[in-house]
Amino acid sequence: MKLLAKLFSGIIAGIVVGTIYFYTADGTAFHSFMEVVTRLFITMQDILGSFIFFLIPLIIFFFIADGVSSIGTGAGKVVGATLGVAYISTVIAGLLAYTVARFLMPIVTKGGSVPEEGSELTGLLEFDIPPPLDILTALVLAFSVGIVINIIKAETMKKWVHDGKEIVEFLIEKVIITILPFYIAGVFAGMSSAGTVFKTLSVFGIVLLIAITLHWVWITIQYTVSGSMLGKNPFSMIKTMFPAYVTALGTMSSAATISVTLPKTKELGVREKIADFVVPLGANIHLSGSAITITSCSVAVMTVLPEYDTPGLLKMLGFVLLIGIVMVAAPGVPGGAVMAASGILVSHLGFNDAAVALMIALYMAQDSFGTAANITGDGAIAGIIDAYEQKLDKN
Repeated sequence: MKLLAKLFSGIIAGIVVGTIYFYTADGTAFHSFMEVVTRLFITMQDILGSFIFFLIPLIIFFFIADGVSSIGTGAGKVVGATLGVAYISTVIAGLLAYTVARFLMPIVTKGGSVPEEGSELTGLLEFDIPPPLDILTALVLAFSVGIVINIIKAETMKKWVHDGKEIVEFLIEKVIITILPFYIAGVFAGMSSAGTVFKTLSVFGIVLLIAITLHWVWITIQYTVSGSMLGKNPFSMIKTMFPAYVTALGTMSSAATISVTLPKTKELGVREKIADFVVPLGANIHLSGSAITITSCSVAVMTVLPEYDTPGLLKMLGFVLLIGIVMVAAPGVPGGAVMAASGILVSHLGFNDAAVALMIALYMAQDSFGTAANITGDGAIAGIIDAYEQKLDKN
């Protein structure tokens, strides 16, 4: 919650600086002073944003490569089934969010606007760090390296990838998360300097409410499927898992909530050997709640951006399929999912810095709810895998 407070402080600081500049009389000394201050904020955004986007391909490469290389070959069909169910759950959740957002977001965001790039003040200097890889290259390379590490048992390479992941995770937790409030302050200062920020922000409270409602719709669907396979009442299962949901609201961490999710999953009747395996794995690879938020908010942002039309099904299908993969590699820190997804937002949907910053702010505003949806759904995934494994045993 401290991070959320810092992000809101950054938003407020940026809005105050940009708004004062916008409303001061042109040609006065104070207006000139506020122009310099605002451009300093925007320069800060340019520098910090360049570093953030420099890291995104590294996040994708090291997290996916480490995840794939760590799967191993000894867990057999249960591992494959868990990965498959988690991925399918995330993708269908994203498609559900798109279906709803496709019809609701143009209505909700009507009248909102984000200034086009170049319509605001610019920074005092240009600063750009070219990323070491583009997004698609990082994604393909990660899977290629991770799979081959498993096949040839390249332990040295496996350790290198794992150490790289830990280095990047450290940079995310200690550097990126620390500078995010300053980056967002610069973005919102630029938006406010064009006089459009209040109209833009006014529509997004409803957007977040829609996302949280969709979380619960998807949780209900997951437990309906799981309950039907186990012969249990889905609503009783949700009631059993509710303490895990509440815990995740406070911790904003799937990993930190495992101590509650695991015993509650066993209370559902899921066998211990399945729960002990699926719940910790699901905490790292099953992010259907995050996919719902990212998809919903991305459609909302695109309906607000003047240069975009509401995205079509084929475009968003490709986006959701990629999000399902990226969510598997999302760092386990607050905001990790949206940071990992930023590369896809840029490469696939063409988001600019202002749009990405708005996505980060929106995502962080509901991060605890998305995490709670992720972790609560892990109990349903465990139930599905338990029913599947019992069926395998009978055969």
